[in-house]
Amino acid sequence: MNTSTPVRVRFAPSPTGFLHVGGARTALFNWLWARHTGGTLVLRIEDTDAQRSTVEMIQGILEGLDWLGIDWDEGPFYQSERGGRHREAAERLVESGSAYPCFCTVEMLALEREAAIARKESYVYSGRCRALDPGEAARRRAGGEPSTIRFAVPPGETVWEDVVHGHTAFENRTIGDFIILRSDGAPIYNLAVTVDDLDMRITHVVRGDDHISNTPKQILLYRALGVEPPVFAHVPLILGPDKSKLSKRHGAVAVTAYRDLGFLADAFVNFLALLGWSPGDDREVMTRAELVEAFTLERITGKSAVFDVEKLEWLNGQHLSRLSGAEVATIAKPLFVQAGIADPAGLERRAAWFEELMSLVKTRSRTLLDLVEQARPFFPGPVEYQPDAVEKFWKDAALADDALAVAEEYANAEGEWGDLEAMEARLRALAEERGVAAGKVMQSMRVALTGQRVSPGIFETMVAMGPEVVRERELAGKKPTKTTIQLVPNLSPGQVGLGLQGVF
Repeated sequence: MNTSTPVRVRFAPSPTGFLHVGGARTALFNWLWARHTGGTLVLRIEDTDAQRSTVEMIQGILEGLDWLGIDWDEGPFYQSERGGRHREAAERLVESGSAYPCFCTVEMLALEREAAIARKESYVYSGRCRALDPGEAARRRAGGEPSTIRFAVPPGETVWEDVVHGHTAFENRTIGDFIILRSDGAPIYNLAVTVDDLDMRITHVVRGDDHISNTPKQILLYRALGVEPPVFAHVPLILGPDKSKLSKRHGAVAVTAYRDLGFLADAFVNFLALLGWSPGDDREVMTRAELVEAFTLERITGKSAVFDVEKLEWLNGQHLSRLSGAEVATIAKPLFVQAGIADPAGLERRAAWFEELMSLVKTRSRTLLDLVEQARPFFPGPVEYQPDAVEKFWKDAALADDALAVAEEYANAEGEWGDLEAMEARLRALAEERGVAAGKVMQSMRVALTGQRVSPGIFETMVAMGPEVVRERELAGKKPTKTTIQLVPNLSPGQVGLGLQGVF
């Protein structure tokens, strides 16, 4: 193919399921190549399987692409609307002698298959109808005798230089004369795809390794139709952690499920791009613009990539931390409303505070759902205590009592809520005066204020919460007694208290 031809690629999903991870990566690679070269991305919905293709699935695919920010330049085109063009191409191949009518019945083909199995050979159609006189075949078709149309595979081999796998070859005798048009006139996949790619002037076909066996058939069809095939790049499949093909049993595979789990679209795109591709350096955290600039088909690896959820979470955390507080606030606001933590009007009134809070908690969050849980204690109302936080920092009842007593005194006496160094100095001085380790006081305060083992710095937390919320959190006049403290093993959601029995 002429390398000076403007790049035209396509994403052609079959709407028999939602947009899954493998399909999303294929779409992304095509999108990146189109944007890198200034080319065109065509969206084509291959909905010829009428029994399995649904409007719901089509909408799910479009929704997934929209969330990922993968836009297209032409389409969506629907393969089901192009049946006439596919049949026209099949008849043209018959007229040129590159295809022929086949009148073999299902029973005849079954006998051939059984004979091949008995010989312990892979089944390939015998080609018996290929020898029919074209005139006789035409008369039989005209008379209404059921027939398919088969492509007449020439001798030799079909070869191509795959961008990912290099020199690739198939012996044509192993392919056999394959059907391109069913007896009811419905086109077979390989014919429909080839004709569509030809008509849409596709220059590069970037798709999964599972299509390699289709490629020699499509190359033969291209050449029989008088056109040289496009460049092919077959991307290795994505594997689950157990190194088997990624499937539902490995967890969420529809990309919109990851959206609902709190992942950022830019982070997910970054993660998908690194599944089988590398920028050629040590970069891992990359913006969309950086991916577009660095992407080339030649850097797609031939090795299958493993879907590592921990890597995805880490990348998401990195992208989240790079956003400003205002950017995070815009993205996260609906989640706080959905969780019932705040209402839109309240967040609007405290917009500056909310942005500062997002700046405070985003660096400790890996997903947006993490972010909501990290920020939940900063809003007025009771907190839910993590059992491991209670176990770790309040296990020693006497020590918890002493530490919380100092914390209570400190919270009631603290005057300035802003100078973090001064706040820490006053707490350390008070703790030393009362004979309690300052670190123990801070740890106990963290659990009392947030219910969690970890949080932003305790003084930053206090400032963000404000004195009213801090004092409301059991630090104003309430502390455990040394004689009645018992750990509460399971706290119900929303339960109020220090996480200790005998407090109230």
